[in-house]
Amino acid sequence: MTLKALFRELPALDAAFIVVLHITPQMDYRIAQGLDAVASMPVALAEDQEFLQSGRVYLAPGGFHLRLDGNQRVVLCEGPRINYVQPAADVAMLSLTRQLKGKLVGIILTGMGKDGAAGIRHIKEIGGITMAQDQQSSTIYGMPKAAAETGAVDFVLPPNKIAAKLREILDPL
Repeated sequence: MTLKALFRELPALDAAFIVVLHITPQMDYRIAQGLDAVASMPVALAEDQEFLQSGRVYLAPGGFHLRLDGNQRVVLCEGPRINYVQPAADVAMLSLTRQLKGKLVGIILTGMGKDGAAGIRHIKEIGGITMAQDQQSSTIYGMPKAAAETGAVDFVLPPNKIAAKLREILDPL
């Protein structure tokens, strides 16, 4: 799994990570446990109204879209599928606002469809750093390709190089 490879390479960083996968409620807890087993930062399902903490990884639960209120508080909401999926990466990314301090980084990894492309464009427009997985390392190149085609992706890299770039951009805890 691409996420396991990415998080296996990352030390604890001074950042909160939001992970949005196209998963069902039956799979979300198991995926969070699997990531938690390899990551240097604790991984858990995001909870409604929870405030983000640095050095933690939050997985959007299946069956809900995840938005961020003020870039800091999780808001889980039902509603129609976006890009044919729920949760959708675009919903989370488009909820972000320009940071006065700190950094925003948006990353699109292997996956089918175009979810995340509008979100990547938005993150770039509000001053964030954007990345997409390269074609060679992607199982399915749909989402990273759609993101790259927006012209708003700063770096197109394999997962291990994405991890290295994150270590370069973000401070260790």
